[in-house]
Amino acid sequence: MSIDSLLEFALRIQQIPAPTFGEAQRAEFVRSCFADETLDDVHLDSAGNVLARLPGGTSDKPIIISAHLDTVFPLDTNLIIQRSAEKITAPGLGDNSLGVAALFEILWRLRDLRSVLPCDIWFIANVCEEGLGDLRGMRAVVDRFGGDVRGYLILEGMAFGHVYHRGTGVRRFRVTARTAGGHSWSDYGKPSAIHELAGLVTRLSAVKLPEAPRTTLNVGMFTGGTSINTIAPQAQLELDMRSEDEAALQGLIRQVEGLISAANKPGVSIETEVIGDRPAGSIRADHPFIRAALKSLQQVGVNPVLTIGSTDANVPFSQNYPAVVLGVTTGGGAHTVNEHIDISPIDKGIKHLVDFVLQISR
Repeated sequence: MSIDSLLEFALRIQQIPAPTFGEAQRAEFVRSCFADETLDDVHLDSAGNVLARLPGGTSDKPIIISAHLDTVFPLDTNLIIQRSAEKITAPGLGDNSLGVAALFEILWRLRDLRSVLPCDIWFIANVCEEGLGDLRGMRAVVDRFGGDVRGYLILEGMAFGHVYHRGTGVRRFRVTARTAGGHSWSDYGKPSAIHELAGLVTRLSAVKLPEAPRTTLNVGMFTGGTSINTIAPQAQLELDMRSEDEAALQGLIRQVEGLISAANKPGVSIETEVIGDRPAGSIRADHPFIRAALKSLQQVGVNPVLTIGSTDANVPFSQNYPAVVLGVTTGGGAHTVNEHIDISPIDKGIKHLVDFVLQISR
């Protein structure tokens, strides 16, 4: 298939809204497309992932190729498409409609080779990679296939040139403060849930974080209160903590939990709920799986960059299974309505992905 056809297919996918937990319509479209390809074992699993198998030779260890279906954009987002000669701008196109479309492009190019691969390949469009989805789609995939695979190839639309061989650990808390509340004038002096949580945020901001291993803390959401003249009876924040190193992340978590515990006092109740837990993990840079990824990029004239991120690969990484994240093209504006992909690198991106699959199938 031509690059133009691939792009048109990716845009058909992009035009189907697929917020995390709301991927069903896009999943059904992909399922029907897999069925049209007459692949084996086409189905949706209990998590909502779409799976299809390209039969290979006698090897009992398949290759898993996946791309996440979901986007960060709500259902009512305007999915407008803007084109130029060099790029296409469209919310969710690079992250990750192009990655899903690349599943099919890899399939088509492998079939064009007219040779039987020595192993099965499972093509999987998985759910819940973004946000509070907490990688539940990929957890289900890894629960099914485990380590009895040649490895996991995770596709991201805009990661071309990068080889993700490490997974950033992430822990997310929802912290809720509750007080009796009251009238802002007549009950002045009683504790406010908003004031108490604001004080907690100030103390969290004062936590000293190591630069190496890189470790971060961010309050991304803060809500609460009843009215401007009411002492707030409830407030809530959502906290994101990350680190390159699991031990450093656990150390930060202990500090944060200590500060939260200390914020409880008479008339003030602080509760914590874990809303995200992405395990850290890695595969060594000289592993054959990673060497194949580096070679595939070098063969299309790209100097590869080894890197780290929080992706679906965190799940197999954390269980010491071979995995890597590779990309289709370059782009920018991820997770914004101005997200765009570059057109010219796509051909090289697909070539290196196909070459990588051929290398690891031997």
